[in-house]
Amino acid sequence: MSAAPAPDAPPLVVVRDLCKAYRRGDQVLPVLEGLSLTIPQGEFLALMGPSGSGKSTLLNLIAGIDHADSGSIRVGEVEVTALSDAELARWRAAHVGFVFQFYNLIPVLTARENVELPLHLTGLSRRQRRVHAEAALRLVSLEDRLDHYPGQLSGGQQQRVAIARAVVTDPTLIVADEPTGDLDRTSAAQVLDLLARLVADLGKTVIMVTHDPKAAEWARTVRHLEKGVMNDAGP
Repeated sequence: MSAAPAPDAPPLVVVRDLCKAYRRGDQVLPVLEGLSLTIPQGEFLALMGPSGSGKSTLLNLIAGIDHADSGSIRVGEVEVTALSDAELARWRAAHVGFVFQFYNLIPVLTARENVELPLHLTGLSRRQRRVHAEAALRLVSLEDRLDHYPGQLSGGQQQRVAIARAVVTDPTLIVADEPTGDLDRTSAAQVLDLLARLVADLGKTVIMVTHDPKAAEWARTVRHLEKGVMNDAGP
C-alpha cells in the first residue's frame, strides 16, 4: 500500500464546480454536475463508480484531454481549464503521464523505443532519450527486456512498459484508467505495487479509475462517483 502524503502536503489538483455534458443530436447527456475535488500532492487516489458515473470523464478533464463546459481545474499553479488546445498539448507533454487499460504500445517498436516516444517532444538528444528510457525501464524491473517487442511480452510486462513510458518525462501527475482491467491477479498486483511505489518512493501523485475493489485497496484514498457527483465525504 502507498504511504500517506504528508499532513501539510499542498493540494496538487483543485477541481471546483465542474460540469460536463455530451450532446447526441438534440439530446444533452449530463455527465458531471457541479463536482468539486481536492487532491494533495503525493496522493494515490482511486475513483470508483458504476459505468456512466463520470469517472473517466473526470480523469480526462484533469489530464487536459477533454474540455469542461464550466467550472475550473487547477493542477499545481496552472489553470488547466483556461488553456488553449495548443497550450494543453504542451502542458500534457510536460506534466501528465498516461497509463491505459490496453497499454497502447506500438507493436513495431521495442520496449525502449516505446518508452522513448514522449521524449521526442523534448529537446533531448537521441543518446539522452535512450539513457532516460533505459532508466525508466530499470525502474519497472524490465532492463532485460529493452529490445523486446510488445508481442514478445506478457500483459503485465506490457503494462509495466506503459508505466515506464508514463514516468519517463518525470511528470507532475500520473493518470491511470483501469490499468489492471486486462490483467490476471498476479500481474495486476505487480502493476499496482509499482504504482504505489511511485507514490511512496518518488512522491508521485496517481489518480486511478477502477471498477475493481481489490485494485482500489492499493490506493490511499477511494472516492465514489454516482451520476456525476461524489457520493462520499471528502474535500
